[in-house]
Amino acid sequence: MSLRLITAGESHGPGLTCVVEGLPAGLELDHEAINRDMARRQLGHGRGGRMKIERDAAQVSSGVPHGRTLGGPIALTIPNRDYANWEERMNPWPVEAEVPEVHLPRPGHADLAGAQKFGFTDVRNVLERASARETAARVAGGALAKAFLRTLGVEIVSHVMQIGSVRAPERNGLAVADFADVDASPVRCLDADASRAMVQEINALRKANESLGGVFEVRAYGVVPGIGSHVSWEERLDGRIGMAMLSIQAVKGCGIGDGFDLAGRPGSAAHDEIFFDDEQGYYRETNRSGGIEGGMTTGEPVVVICAMKPLPTLTKPLRSVDIATHAPAEALRERTDSCTVPAAGVVGEAMLAIVLASAFRDKFGGDHIDDVRAAVAAYEERIGWRRGRP
Repeated sequence: MSLRLITAGESHGPGLTCVVEGLPAGLELDHEAINRDMARRQLGHGRGGRMKIERDAAQVSSGVPHGRTLGGPIALTIPNRDYANWEERMNPWPVEAEVPEVHLPRPGHADLAGAQKFGFTDVRNVLERASARETAARVAGGALAKAFLRTLGVEIVSHVMQIGSVRAPERNGLAVADFADVDASPVRCLDADASRAMVQEINALRKANESLGGVFEVRAYGVVPGIGSHVSWEERLDGRIGMAMLSIQAVKGCGIGDGFDLAGRPGSAAHDEIFFDDEQGYYRETNRSGGIEGGMTTGEPVVVICAMKPLPTLTKPLRSVDIATHAPAEALRERTDSCTVPAAGVVGEAMLAIVLASAFRDKFGGDHIDDVRAAVAAYEERIGWRRGRP
């Protein structure tokens, strides 16, 4: 069975729901670990007033008695504390008050295209679901996928490489231990000097009524070779990862390994040469491919880099059109963040975990987590893969 995740909910509605289907029975879950990831999604210099209201915590409502999975669908809910301020406008049922419509679509948001597609006269019917608030549910589901992968020796981490014009120096040979204190940085950057410069960049552009985008990297360590497949375009792991990452709100680019940089190199400087010794088995001295060749993992760390555009809700709105009158107007002015790149990295961890967990389920099956462990161990023995590389 594949792992499947679905979310429901609106930004200012009563709450968010996530349903994860396909995890094996017997998997031990840690409630505190799930909520740590929920809190990590709220981190980052440049967040707005909404993060002062919300204290996200996931409540499990099915599929997990006493901390262990049953093998059936798991439902999690995340209450929206801000709903108390929006109850009249976002009530699921009719209210006596007249609720004004929003007619001012924002350039760069789903507002206009969504209203056209679904025949809405109120763009709030689009923006509430399109909002990145939905990613709180993804992070909750991703925490379950992480727990499954961690049981199989896979660890997923992330860090911010760039915010606005400030880019951190590249670091080679990163290991899981290097990420131990990444959340202590106000922008989740591994380089202290770059972190300070990023904070200054956010402060300067926020004062100028601007928002900022950037680049984050997500890594998965301990993934066995052969996850994914070359035999079908739908099974190619890099394709599945690209779809997942590009589904994150405001992400406009995704590269695996050295990604776009490979396009300008000669072949001899683009690929990862193969070596073998009795201690390590097959190994590479470089990882330009980001741990994926031919749609399958190579055993090297899976490395995914994502580019995020600046948020489309600006404190000084861009020009737009009133969809009721077609008159020129300023776009919707709504409470917003200046920069969410640090949080997007945590969402990226969740999405990579969901894709990898699904691919592991496809390959190894197993009704109980012990069955999965046994299948993975037998596979590692068959191919002679050695764990322990960074």
